[in-house]
Amino acid sequence: MQNKRSFWYRYTDKILKHAFFLPNILRTRLLFRFRHGYSLNLEHPRTYNEKLQWLKIHDRHKEYTDMVDKIEAKKYVASIIGEEYIIPTIAIYNSEKEIDFDQLPEKFVMKCTHDSGGLVVCTDKSKLNKEDTIRKMRKGLRTNYSKYNMEYPYDDVVPRIIVEPLLVDESGYELKDYKFFCFNGTAKCLFVATDRPNDTKFDFFDLEWNHLPIINGHPNSPNPIPRPQNFEKMVEIAEKLSSGIPHVRVDLYNIGGKIYFGELTFFHWSGMTRIEPLEWDYKLGEMLILPQAES
Repeated sequence: MQNKRSFWYRYTDKILKHAFFLPNILRTRLLFRFRHGYSLNLEHPRTYNEKLQWLKIHDRHKEYTDMVDKIEAKKYVASIIGEEYIIPTIAIYNSEKEIDFDQLPEKFVMKCTHDSGGLVVCTDKSKLNKEDTIRKMRKGLRTNYSKYNMEYPYDDVVPRIIVEPLLVDESGYELKDYKFFCFNGTAKCLFVATDRPNDTKFDFFDLEWNHLPIINGHPNSPNPIPRPQNFEKMVEIAEKLSSGIPHVRVDLYNIGGKIYFGELTFFHWSGMTRIEPLEWDYKLGEMLILPQAES
């Protein structure tokens, strides 16, 4: 029975997500109600996920396009905090047809500049399925976040492929991702993504490194996650990069105290993934002070 419900959930979700014949706002309202279990209030939004939908409509700035482009964002971030926090770029391709595997190192990460989650992690090039990699990049290049999720900053991002070195942290096998929720230049909390990509865990913390009872898209890790070295410096960087912005998620890596910039995300999960318990959807919403809507 559970499998049957799961099938119908996925089926209904897919229909709503691809109902492009509907006006964007109506499609968003239907999908939001289905995903969250409560109706989207755009006139008086209170929850975090409601406010993200409001920002998609009302908080529009052309510079956000460069900030979400994985190539252009490096230039933007370097101009604020310096090149030493930027992961080197190995190669940039305009098409999957340009990928030259012979010129790539034995270990690397490949992803699209406008995509999320569609990356290829190569730990041994001799074992890499090149055909699958090309297919994944081709699919990623065709993904349009603005079309599916009303995430307008992606409207003008030129789809490209970027290749970076494969980095691992002190674990020796993964690179934990520290994702700071920042509001008008103030970091309020963060979550740490571990065990990616096959068994991803999300664990939320306040800035005193107290574990928060939040489930959002992935389960918590059964193992304690230590506070990283130079954590105060990470907070400082996140706040610099979010200055003057109503809300942005700043993603950073930390390898033995060496901090690297990951990416900037304006709409966490596109505001379409439940925050449980629901009270935390409201608590995070209280942190997000919306600007005045332009008439």
